[in-house]
Amino acid sequence: MNFEIWMTVCVFLMTMTIIFWRPGGINEAWPATIGAIIIILTGTVSQNDIADIISKIGGASITIIATMVMAITLESFGFFHWSAARLVNLTRRSGYRLYWYIQLLCFLMTLLFNNDGSILITTPILIILLKNLRLKPHQQIPYLLSGALIATASSAPIGVSNIVNLIALEIVDMTLYMHTAMMFVPATMGLICMSLTMFMLVRKSLPKILPITSFDIEEAFFSKNFHPLKNRISVKTKNKRTQFMLKILLFVFILRCLLFVASYLSIPIELVAVLGSVILLIFRWYQLGKKPVDLLKKTPWHILVFAFSMYVIIYGLSNAGLTDLLVKVCEPIVNQGLFHATFIMGGLVSILSNTFNNHPALMVGTITLTEMGLDPITLKTIYLANIIGSDIGALLLPIGTLASLIWMHILRENKIKVKWKDYLRISIIVIPLTTFITLFLLYYWVQIIFI
Repeated sequence: MNFEIWMTVCVFLMTMTIIFWRPGGINEAWPATIGAIIIILTGTVSQNDIADIISKIGGASITIIATMVMAITLESFGFFHWSAARLVNLTRRSGYRLYWYIQLLCFLMTLLFNNDGSILITTPILIILLKNLRLKPHQQIPYLLSGALIATASSAPIGVSNIVNLIALEIVDMTLYMHTAMMFVPATMGLICMSLTMFMLVRKSLPKILPITSFDIEEAFFSKNFHPLKNRISVKTKNKRTQFMLKILLFVFILRCLLFVASYLSIPIELVAVLGSVILLIFRWYQLGKKPVDLLKKTPWHILVFAFSMYVIIYGLSNAGLTDLLVKVCEPIVNQGLFHATFIMGGLVSILSNTFNNHPALMVGTITLTEMGLDPITLKTIYLANIIGSDIGALLLPIGTLASLIWMHILRENKIKVKWKDYLRISIIVIPLTTFITLFLLYYWVQIIFI
């Protein structure tokens, strides 16, 4: 093994070790960036490789950042507090009903935005809600954990809900329309099974009757932040607030639909996403008098840096022979038939995702598939199996996805401790089972509809 290969492998292992360890709470983008710079300096990744990476992740990254800007903008309009208040009213003091409404909220927010944006929205909402209800820490964890798991896993049904899914779509030349047609039904059914399994596991930890609270979190927020002389929005009554929030959500929903139309018409979806976020920012500026500058600080730009850097490192590993090795190992399995290939590749990406995060894992798995000379349906089906492993199977450990890393960061900022044993108590049962069921459903759905 020559120097470049040794250096690439060592850089990768050191980078992943620091990302998992995160000494001093260091942002994961820093070790990834340093690792990428070292890989480039060794010459393992060429200028042509860098140009290829930019072409593959550029549009996807812009799309995700644009939707994240929209997600963060909702906070300015009081969406977090409004949603928390609505959930309190809908539950009618039932702890079980609260669980199911949280599941629905997290699922819908991921479909409307993306898994990272959903975590940025739903986690603060749940923290506001649970603190307002004055639930004990051991009662808060099941709601927070189950919500985070379903929010992250809900990126599987549609490709636009995850940056790594969008990047992989470019590699296999698959449209959002085709991804949704092949994946939405099996993935959604798998998520339903996931929610049911989690409910059975956490049911005893959930309070049957929620405590009464006299503090109105919605009124407190709007009375403090919306002054009639400073803002153009009239939100004096709850009905007007609800109408206003529903209009914003309708705008986001229409924009989400336009992404699929753009993909179908071969129009770059990042253009639609950027246009939507710009419109929302202008509306926010007009209504609230807040310039977009403050969002520059709130937007997680490090995701772009992290994604680019990790792909540089993965390209280095690929050039060092990792892809060729995986092709030799996986090709005989894939040739045994689509059923075996679906489960083996989905399981492999799940293992790789929990070993070194789902971004590089899906990248490795997707590049490997493209070098096997598979027919279009087989390639797309196995690719979707990889997505299931990357979006659902990766949740076995809290370090498997970038969304779960963001979730843990938000909890730490709010001084909420979720131990690994609390996480694994749920994930070690739910995630393997959900991954298996979803892969099984994907195979038979493709057989029925497309073959």
